[in-house]
Amino acid sequence: MQKRNPVDILRENQLKNTRQRVRVLEEIAADKAAISQPDLEKKLGKEIDRVTLYRILNTYEDKGILHRIIDFNGTANYAICSSACTAHHHHDEHLHFNCTNCHKIYCLETKVPTINIPDGFTANTISLIAYGICDKCGKADKHN
Repeated sequence: MQKRNPVDILRENQLKNTRQRVRVLEEIAADKAAISQPDLEKKLGKEIDRVTLYRILNTYEDKGILHRIIDFNGTANYAICSSACTAHHHHDEHLHFNCTNCHKIYCLETKVPTINIPDGFTANTISLIAYGICDKCGKADKHN
């Protein structure tokens, strides 16, 4: 997925360009893996207080800028959505890979199979999670 400029993302979503909002997007985009709220809080240090961070993450999720992935510990992790996502309609339906060694979550751009939803049900988001060893951990095991 192509990296998008944080300022452009804010402008496209009619959000005020603040230092805190830009910093959150920069930190989330800095790694291939999704980032948890506690890890994001540690990286940002005293730049952004916890309440402001929660508000920013909620706003970004509501606007379709981020999507949330729950890891096997029940912790919310965040990744930037593709440009196809809109407010309350996440179209980032792809496989999430959860490494059981380093515990990072990766969004894999793979084709998701068609899932037949029963009549009367409405799926807003579909999440598929695979568990295993990521490429970095796999290479580290081969060298040991």
